Amino acid sequence: MDMKFTGSSHYVASDDLMNTVNIAMTLQKPLLIKGEPGTGKTMLAQAVAEALGKKLIIWNVKSTTKAQDGLYVYDVVQRLYDSQFGTEGVDNIARYIKLGKLGEAFQADEQVVLLIDEIDKADLEFPNDLLWELDRMEFYIPETKETIRAKQRPIVIITSNAEKELPDAFLRRCVFHYIDFPDQAQMEAILRVHFAHLEDHLAQQALAAFYWVRELRGIEKKPSTSELVDWLRAMVAGGVDPDRIAREIPFAGVLLKKDKDLQTLRKALR
Repeated sequence: MDMKFTGSSHYVASDDLMNTVNIAMTLQKPLLIKGEPGTGKTMLAQAVAEALGKKLIIWNVKSTTKAQDGLYVYDVVQRLYDSQFGTEGVDNIARYIKLGKLGEAFQADEQVVLLIDEIDKADLEFPNDLLWELDRMEFYIPETKETIRAKQRPIVIITSNAEKELPDAFLRRCVFHYIDFPDQAQMEAILRVHFAHLEDHLAQQALAAFYWVRELRGIEKKPSTSELVDWLRAMVAGGVDPDRIAREIPFAGVLLKKDKDLQTLRKALR
């Protein structure tokens, strides 16, 4: 395969992650990415699309999402409404078929990157219900007796927060990668992507405090990368002296989002 993902100017990827992306593309299998929130799972798909110059289609999965939603929707209510008012073309069922995100990816003339985001939010049957479509890259619309086949096989990236175990049959069809939470050196590289001119002393003090907070016993919701970025933005905007950070953790409510966690932090700082 000529295409190769070598990272993006807006995304810091490890060599292991880049290799896994390229293996998944070579094998033409979905890439399943797991990791705790804030490790850049969703942004990976954006980075791959940007680096390869391809359109990104995002299917945001919710607790109520069904596999059928990603294929197509038949708007029978609109058809009934149109028939009552004598609208022309009611007999043409195809007018009332709307492709879902998977259908859009299949119908695209050029290869796209399809992100199926947070697959573990849906019920347990959701991944299994997609096995045929992801394997064969086609699905059938009985209302129009039409088979939709992928014109170009999309690059499929699937994210999971590991909230539920995914079915073995689904896992067998994927290439898997777990994104570990960045260490301090990786996190500094990530911050340099977000901040063009970040003062070194502020960066070092903020990183030390951030990892100290994450390791505090009793913290229920550890701050993630996005919260660190927001926290730094708040401190830059507020002109905070970096030496204050170790003593009092200014703007702690940007890092921690639970009352109990803020109380735990206050006790630790006494």
